[in-house]
Amino acid sequence: MRTRTETRTRQVPHTVDGKTHLVDEAYEIHLPVPPRDWDHTVRTGVLGAACLILTGSVVWSTASIGALLDLLVIAPAAYAAAVTFDLVWISCMALEWLARYDPPRAQAPRAAGHIALGVAMAAVAMHGYAEEQLPIGITGAVVSGMAKGLWTVLLAQTTPRLSPQAMQWAQAERAELGSRLGMIPLRRELARAEGLVEAEEASLRTTPDTDPGPPEDGAEVPEGASQLPASGPMTMADAVRTAVSCGITEPNAVIRYVRKVADANAKEDSILRTLRMARRPA
Repeated sequence: MRTRTETRTRQVPHTVDGKTHLVDEAYEIHLPVPPRDWDHTVRTGVLGAACLILTGSVVWSTASIGALLDLLVIAPAAYAAAVTFDLVWISCMALEWLARYDPPRAQAPRAAGHIALGVAMAAVAMHGYAEEQLPIGITGAVVSGMAKGLWTVLLAQTTPRLSPQAMQWAQAERAELGSRLGMIPLRRELARAEGLVEAEEASLRTTPDTDPGPPEDGAEVPEGASQLPASGPMTMADAVRTAVSCGITEPNAVIRYVRKVADANAKEDSILRTLRMARRPA
């Protein structure tokens, strides 16, 4: 078994003139060296080769398609458009990799990647045809196909395989979390719409009646509290503020009062939220 030597330090007592202190002492140990991981080495080598091939494919396609488009437009615009041909199928391949644990979701980027690759290869071949060098154009187009094929095989080899049961469990978890994430903007939209409705209703109501009246049946009025107006119309927020100003802060009493003088269908959550805001110190 192969070993490697490693130098470490430890503290040992050292005495001088009868006084002892701990000092550092260096020592060596021999640690076993694990065998070389040839699988990882080969995988790294293939990944490097795939990156080089992909780079060469992008350079060739960009130069070929750019030269073809340069026949009609200026060079900067031609080569800027040419580079998108390969970037589209490369991006689709990356999206397919991200959806590797969700086969139905990976179908769309896989199909789009194949279509984009076919368009790029056809454009390279057309450049060869335009220059009366069709064999060279076809050969250049094959380079993009080989790069795509190599990356497809490489990603398939490095993707862990899940059992059908594990994949169904992952899809169920993903669906549940996706539903929770999707409800966040929906709740925000509903809250915004509710605020708009309340503002619209408030703008259509007349000035609340300020004549005092007896509190609603069953509502407990604290000692020394002012009498609550018994009739509206008034907005929900005005009704809550009126109740608080009169010393009525018990939630159920406030809810009954708001539904009596403002809106019989007022939501309890909205009333309580307005009550908390009204009771908040300025």
